[in-house]
Amino acid sequence: MDKKKVAVPLVCHGHSRPVVDLFYSPITPDGFFLISASKDSSPMLRNGETGDWIGTFEGHKGAVWSCCLDTNALRAASGSADFTAKIWDALTGDELHSFEHKHIVRACAFSEDTHLLLTGGVEKVLRIFDLNHPDAPPREVDKSPGSIRTVAWLHSDQTILSSCSDIGGVRLWDLRSGKIVQTLETKSPVTSAEVSQDGRYITTTDGSSVKFWDANHFGMVKSYNMPCAVESASLEPKLGNKFVAGGEDMWIRLFDFHTGDEIACNKGHHGPVHCVRFSPGGESYASGSEDGTIRIWQTGPAAHDDNDTVPANGSTGKVKVPADEIALKIEGFHVAKDGPTQEKVDGVEA
Repeated sequence: MDKKKVAVPLVCHGHSRPVVDLFYSPITPDGFFLISASKDSSPMLRNGETGDWIGTFEGHKGAVWSCCLDTNALRAASGSADFTAKIWDALTGDELHSFEHKHIVRACAFSEDTHLLLTGGVEKVLRIFDLNHPDAPPREVDKSPGSIRTVAWLHSDQTILSSCSDIGGVRLWDLRSGKIVQTLETKSPVTSAEVSQDGRYITTTDGSSVKFWDANHFGMVKSYNMPCAVESASLEPKLGNKFVAGGEDMWIRLFDFHTGDEIACNKGHHGPVHCVRFSPGGESYASGSEDGTIRIWQTGPAAHDDNDTVPANGSTGKVKVPADEIALKIEGFHVAKDGPTQEKVDGVEA
């Protein structure tokens, strides 16, 4: 903080337990959206630009470990400790389908074409559900060597990747053969794996290291040691020249991708940071923490003179921008018929 302007994040309240996963939708005609998973069992949907609460998906009976939105932000998915993965209508908050598992579901991901849902968890089995035939049994991909922590799609849905919570490395599976075709070796278990927006890089965190891998040739491109154990990292999606990382020390650090130099260090969370993600346009990034809050930070230098945080319109908190401006941003998404008030989802109001 020496001689630097203090970054003032948007603070999104609403979760009553730690926030363990965040996911931004691509930019849609209605803007872009942010979904969060929490141990409070209730994933929340927000306006990705303002952080304003749109709705809460209610129905899980255990901690929610993973969440995602499909390409058009019309459906959401969540994986939970209640042994289910659920698909939700992101417009109404209605549960569309619940896929039963035999153990905790730690990770879920929509395919790029939005027709498939990939899940993984403590069972050590990768499952692919056909969302056009949700009652059909899922395809099961060869047994994972450990309890699955993260999953993702790449190569136009031809390849899936997964990491384990108890052993190092990221494994890449060819969907045609169902076999592991490559392992990206790491010393510690990989806690976060993100495929860049352009499909060029895989960003991983293990121990106190952030690594960048060539997503097509699988070689390591960069590896940087962090000041503490990191749990999550995300590459800036437009220029690919910065990345953000967060972990045990509660600080969110922004780095130069090419040199590894620290550009900014954002302080504000009151517990370890479990997840960080860049917005699809790269103008901001979000962090989720053990303290139950989500903070949205601007990528550019903030010109604030004090330390005050700006509360976003969470389940509690005041609206930061005029209601009609929010209504324009999310027009056709969650706007009530009688005016630009935020609609409730599944009985939970803003």
